[in-house]
Amino acid sequence: MNALRHFLLALQFFTRVPVTGRLAAWVGYSPDMLRASSAHFPGIGWVVGAVGAGVLAAALALLPADPLGALVAALLATAATVWLTGAFHEDGLADTADGLGGGTTRERALEIMKDSRIGSYGAIALVLGLGLQVALLALLAQQGAMRGAAALLAAHVLSRLGPLVVMRRLPYVADPAHAKAKPIADAVPAGALPVAVLWSLPAAALLAWMFGSAGLAAALVGWMAALAYMLRLLGRRLQGFTGDTLGATQQLGMLGLLLGLALGLP
Repeated sequence: MNALRHFLLALQFFTRVPVTGRLAAWVGYSPDMLRASSAHFPGIGWVVGAVGAGVLAAALALLPADPLGALVAALLATAATVWLTGAFHEDGLADTADGLGGGTTRERALEIMKDSRIGSYGAIALVLGLGLQVALLALLAQQGAMRGAAALLAAHVLSRLGPLVVMRRLPYVADPAHAKAKPIADAVPAGALPVAVLWSLPAAALLAWMFGSAGLAAALVGWMAALAYMLRLLGRRLQGFTGDTLGATQQLGMLGLLLGLALGLP
């Protein structure tokens, strides 16, 4: 039952899905519980990805079966997932781009990330990141509604494994007084990563079923390349991670996975 409570707490923290009333009272809250909920990040990806995949499949069924129809369907699916998460990860991507793009020192980069205003680097990162995500999803959706939906669902699950790897490999460096994810980032339980991997394995199997072993391999290579880049970048520039950089890691991991799938198409 503790696992269910931790999952529901993560759902409440990372999405707009209401966990209120008696259910919220049963779930409860403590910093230790929130840290334990990190194991269920990919589980949240199943919820968000399922909503996006459902919107994508419905839109593809109703819109003309051409590239423009696939593009509109991809836009609608992306909009649905962004709304469901409150643009939580996209905000992290923008703040990370602003901080690392505009900050010449570690201290200045961290200071910029605390600013709620979006700058040029953040705006460019959002436009290019979301634009590429929609374009890749539209390309995959042209392979069929099932393939497009599977790609979107698996991307949301597997990309949420990346932030956990970052949290296990790097120290937390943000100012606790201004930190968004401080309770989660502190001392992530050692057992969180294996649980997150268990959440992720069915998503990998889904990709293998829909795109074959070669497609799965291409997707994983794209995801691992994005993760390796973030680990190297954060280690070199910040000597650690912040809550914003975890959102950026999720976004880049998703792009890497979708790009790998697209490049692996016959």
